[in-house]
Amino acid sequence: MATKVQFTKMHGLGNDFMVIDAINQSFVPKADLIKTWGNRHTGVGFDQLLLIEASEKADCDFKYRIFNCDGIEVEQCGNGARCFAKYVTERGLTDKQEIRVETKKEILTLTIEEDNLVKVNMGQPKFGFKDIPFIPKKTKDNNELVQIVSIGALALPVTCVNVGNPHVVIMVDDVQETPVAVWGKGIEFSDQFPEKTNVEFMQIMDRKHIKLRVHERGAGETLACGSGACAAVVAGIMLEVLDKEVTVTLPGGDLQITWEKGQDIIMVGPAAFVFDGVIDGV
Repeated sequence: MATKVQFTKMHGLGNDFMVIDAINQSFVPKADLIKTWGNRHTGVGFDQLLLIEASEKADCDFKYRIFNCDGIEVEQCGNGARCFAKYVTERGLTDKQEIRVETKKEILTLTIEEDNLVKVNMGQPKFGFKDIPFIPKKTKDNNELVQIVSIGALALPVTCVNVGNPHVVIMVDDVQETPVAVWGKGIEFSDQFPEKTNVEFMQIMDRKHIKLRVHERGAGETLACGSGACAAVVAGIMLEVLDKEVTVTLPGGDLQITWEKGQDIIMVGPAAFVFDGVIDGV
């Protein structure tokens, strides 16, 4: 007989999650099951599944694992981190207002603030090609921040950033007119990205405001992406077209991103509960 799994549906600006507390119940993630649950017609439907586990690290309060709706485990999710913080504090798993969580590659500091907002210290960005990882094409452009990614005959100038997971940022004139699905999928599966990548399409409104659409690795376009917002702002600052404090307008709403060179990226945004449920596991 199948086991019953308790879960909670949450979202951060429309980027939606199935959250499972694996501290107070037994749950072993399996890719095929997560993929089945992720289906929006026959399952729960979500962009990512977030798993809350106990951490074995003495300086961490929890372990935070993320699985895309295709069942593949990934390194980072900024919107998910805010939902994670809201869940563990409001569901009584901790009484701390500031918590440290262990992810696949990083340790994040999450802080509950007023007005339903959560602040996430996303750490420092990385630009090394091995850190992305990214395989550059030979180019006459000596600016390593600007590289070329090819989709068939199309050559796009991009900036690659790792903020705990890989990102490619492309500046566009109008995000509404950009073929996000086609370009996003083409870049995600490009052989220049051995571990695939998330893709951000950034329209600069002014030095303190951008519009952004994001194609997430393993999920397609989502209404919001916290790590993608961070990557876009970092790229814009490095390219000297943005100031250190930027409002990022995504289809699902706004995030506030702050970053200075050599410092940690700070993201502030909301998180919300949708419903609780019980589903058959294995």
